[in-house]
Amino acid sequence: MPSDTRHEEARSQELRRRAARRSDALLRGASVFGALIAAALAWWIAAWLVRESAPSLAAVGIGGFLRDARWNPAGGEFGLLPMVATSVTVAVGALLLALPLALATALFLLGYAPPALGSAMRLLLDLLAAVPSVVVGFFGLIVLVPWLARIAPPGASLLAGILVLALMVLPTLAVMVEAALAAMPAAERSAAAALGLSRATVLLALALPRARRGVAAAALVALGRALGETMAVVMVCGNVVQWPAGLLLPVRTLTANVALEMAYASGTHRGALFVSGLLLLLSTAVLVVAAAWRGGGAANPERRAAGAVGA
Repeated sequence: MPSDTRHEEARSQELRRRAARRSDALLRGASVFGALIAAALAWWIAAWLVRESAPSLAAVGIGGFLRDARWNPAGGEFGLLPMVATSVTVAVGALLLALPLALATALFLLGYAPPALGSAMRLLLDLLAAVPSVVVGFFGLIVLVPWLARIAPPGASLLAGILVLALMVLPTLAVMVEAALAAMPAAERSAAAALGLSRATVLLALALPRARRGVAAAALVALGRALGETMAVVMVCGNVVQWPAGLLLPVRTLTANVALEMAYASGTHRGALFVSGLLLLLSTAVLVVAAAWRGGGAANPERRAAGAVGA
């Protein structure tokens, strides 16, 4: 009988090992399949943009797109430079406005917010991050643009785009910055508390320097989102192709240009819009790679819950 029992136990363990190996194999296969599909889709989109852009690139030349400042498809002028400058200006302006606010929010949540208030604010940030861009753009069109128009007509302007994009990227940026700041090891927090250091010292002199790679990665991700935003800037920027020479001037971004003109464009004009998309894709790819590189030393965001500085 004891030998039969040992035999049954060994057989049961072998069956469990086989089931575990099958589960591992299935999970690995599904993971590899999903990763290959995602990579294939990314390469497919890039190849499609290159194919659609190629005839216009051959006809106009890269210099015609990036050195010419005039956008007049009917006259054969396809200068993208003013819209490239506007896209960069709007995105960088939004980041410069949102990043200090995100830092202040993250520092408050980690160091000073009571637990109940901190939880409520995190929920609010998550809700704000989930608001569709068209809703934020509608808010800007109905509330922000008329307010700016009272200061300097027409109201739809570069400044309106910067303010709306700052509102859009702020919630995600604040969450990512908080996650980076929360990566300070518990041992260091305990040592700081034992030394009697103030919360301000712990946050500003210890946590913030350690989180600089994560904060930089968060900023690059936010910059990429601002650079690729379409509907909100279409609604509030005024859509005039000109250099962003003043905050109160109406301007047009690359994304807005594609959205506004793709419906009726044809021939070289249509290809020029695909060139705009290709430029945006390359810019976003550079930002994603830079964010991955800068964030390589940042801690896992899932450690955020353990990162609150002592109550």
